[in-house]
Amino acid sequence: MDQTTFAAPVWAWVAVGAVIAAMLAVDVFSHRDHHVIELREALRWSAVWITAGVGFGLLVWLWRGSGPAAAYYSGYLLEKALSIDNVFVFALLFDYFRVPAVYQHKVLFWGVLGALGFRLLFIVAGAELLDRLAWAGLVLGAFLIWTGWRLAVRGKPDVDPDRNIAVRLFRRLVPTESRYHDGRFTVRVDGRRRGTVLLVALVAIEATDVVFAIDSVAAILAITTNTFLVWTANAFAVLGLRSLYFCLAGLLRHFGYLRYGLAVLLAFAGVKLILAETPVGKLPVWLTLAVVVLTLATAVGWSVVAARRGAGAR
Repeated sequence: MDQTTFAAPVWAWVAVGAVIAAMLAVDVFSHRDHHVIELREALRWSAVWITAGVGFGLLVWLWRGSGPAAAYYSGYLLEKALSIDNVFVFALLFDYFRVPAVYQHKVLFWGVLGALGFRLLFIVAGAELLDRLAWAGLVLGAFLIWTGWRLAVRGKPDVDPDRNIAVRLFRRLVPTESRYHDGRFTVRVDGRRRGTVLLVALVAIEATDVVFAIDSVAAILAITTNTFLVWTANAFAVLGLRSLYFCLAGLLRHFGYLRYGLAVLLAFAGVKLILAETPVGKLPVWLTLAVVVLTLATAVGWSVVAARRGAGAR
């Protein structure tokens, strides 16, 4: 019997939600004044969120055993790795909209809240599809393999907001200002409420994250369809996305080969889903965790070595 198929009780959902809400409240209070997030502060908050994510996995281990804990850690590491791509896109969007550094944390905070809600919807819907439709795993697996191939060959993603359907529709429906107005999302001008550029930037980030969420949620559902494990892995990884952005935004060039590792993981998740619908059956969770760790370590090590060789050649 698959250990990861347990049904989490209501109190577990409530407890996790309360902890996340409390940590978000502390985060909001700590950043209630607009200020530039320096590297030291970003590293400190990254340590807090990583500790929370790792600590929750230990609680799952004590509560449900090694199988569910391994599934959680596999999903957490995979989502954390895929977040690197989000960071790169967020940097491009902030540069496109010329978002001042003092307002970037506010945009990311509300973007993360929206991301948690969208991902929960995708997780519930995806798990239901995989449970009810036998061929859904084959389709989702093929989609992940195609996504991995596209990630490996595409280079830099195209994030032009002018071609983003959500941004274009928002601008058409909501009157917007061309200024930031002290970091507010809306402002009253001539008696009418109007959106600011900061609100448009938030819409662009939310719309972009929805696209990323489809890939990442599909990949984690290949590990387990337990909605509690999948959502908590997503939540703890995504909650640290803001501090990760401020840590890595200026260092992304040193991880040039990471996208190949992510492509391998997406393709592996696709193959795993397809095999689950064949006589081979589901691959062991420990094998998935080993593949995730080994692939990420190889991609990061390859990137660091290549960056050092490039620096030495100059």
